[in-house]
Amino acid sequence: MCPVRILFPFAGDTGLGGSHVSALNLITGLDPDRFDVRILLHQRLGTVGEYFRDMGLNCEVIEDLPLMRTLNYPRDGDVGIGRYIGSLSRRMMGEIRRLDPQIVHTNEGRIHTNWVIPTRMARRKHLWHHRQDPRAFGINKMAPLLTNQIVSVSHFSRPAAPVRPVDDIFTVVRSPFDFDDQVPDPAQARRDILAELGLPDDTLLLGWFGTLVDRKKPVRFVEAVAAIRNAVTDRPVHGLLFGGAVDTDPTQWQQCLDKAASLGMSDAISMMGFRHPIQGYMAGVDLYLVTAINEPFGRTLIESMHLGTPVIATAHGGNPEAIRDGENGFLVAPENPAAFVAPVLDLLNDPGQYARIVANARADVHAKYGREVHIRQMTEIYDRLAPPGRAA
Repeated sequence: MCPVRILFPFAGDTGLGGSHVSALNLITGLDPDRFDVRILLHQRLGTVGEYFRDMGLNCEVIEDLPLMRTLNYPRDGDVGIGRYIGSLSRRMMGEIRRLDPQIVHTNEGRIHTNWVIPTRMARRKHLWHHRQDPRAFGINKMAPLLTNQIVSVSHFSRPAAPVRPVDDIFTVVRSPFDFDDQVPDPAQARRDILAELGLPDDTLLLGWFGTLVDRKKPVRFVEAVAAIRNAVTDRPVHGLLFGGAVDTDPTQWQQCLDKAASLGMSDAISMMGFRHPIQGYMAGVDLYLVTAINEPFGRTLIESMHLGTPVIATAHGGNPEAIRDGENGFLVAPENPAAFVAPVLDLLNDPGQYARIVANARADVHAKYGREVHIRQMTEIYDRLAPPGRAA
């Protein structure tokens, strides 16, 4: 029986994000006797391609294959819709026929909209793996008409206003997590952070993790740190933002610095940038504050719960699908930095509750979000799209 060939196209000019980590976890976990994976990168290897190659995966770079420009995220080198319709879509269809996949599996916004039409023109099956806003144009206007399968990371990110019902093609499959038994020692990780930043031993370390985009609300994190600092008067409070800026939203880094300065707390905020590996930092902060709104299902939230760092998150997006308030974390009102103060004080004043939250969170994520569960569910979807032993 010939293995089912699956094509994963990616943009080579984008930063590494959760969608890439999830795709890597899936690709490396698929049974090679059943699935033949091909990875294609547009224009350059980039951070994503380097990450994949570091993991031992082969990536093909097509240097002269641009992408169609999108309204929300235009990038240098993208082409207009006229050129896409006139020639680029046919180029992509030619790549599909050359690589000969039965399934094209797309994982990010620009890639969805660029590849779904050529895939259908080439009479192959398309899988739209949605990890973004449920109100996005593509998931509501294009996917319902063109894709064969929508896989979403949460119920929240289900298309909000699809042009036709999607019940027959919509499935929720949680992002995969490879929960390593060898987690960093939180006490040592904490000491390492304090030493790196030259902070006093009793400093309360508040962490924020993610790319610096408005949807993740890094400026609200700065404001939350200020509110917590005003409420916690017996020890220093320090906020650490981990993650880099992106071309599509380049001002967030400076906005965070400006907000800290305006609140008179520049000395209490550290812009840590992109760090890899990140697990030691996640384990070393005392609390993780998730200020995002419209976040379909954040990887860092689940990873922190696994690593033993309590999570306080906005009751918005996919966060309530992972967190039960007061049991395995805390939920607070979105766009309200002061709302983080009460659960922080509760955890600081009750070590028993802190330990209970940590234990409950770790048990919960291990039961629900393991890599094996994700791979099994995705394998079942691939089998429906391209039944084993049947030609495309």
